[in-house]
Amino acid sequence: NEHLEEVLNHINHEDKKEIVAKYGKNEQDTGSTEVQIAMLTQKIAELTEHLKSNKKDFATKRGLLMMVGRRKGLLSYLKSKDLEGYRSLVKKLGIRG
Repeated sequence: NEHLEEVLNHINHEDKKEIVAKYGKNEQDTGSTEVQIAMLTQKIAELTEHLKSNKKDFATKRGLLMMVGRRKGLLSYLKSKDLEGYRSLVKKLGIRG
């Protein structure tokens, strides 16, 4: 369980700053939907890599599926509030085919 938390909190400070700078409205904008989706996408990518070499790590797999669900919810919220912003974010992150 401690291992899972370590993996989940793996995005280091510099990566977070970079994501906020790229997708946020300013440097302090950590809570906007776009930033949250970008952070989750980064974590999902890292966990996917981890699970490729640790196929039986079911606790992490569950965490990954929960993150995917959270990201899906945030994406549908963004889609309903700001369709253009949604489209550009999906394109930037390279998600949803």
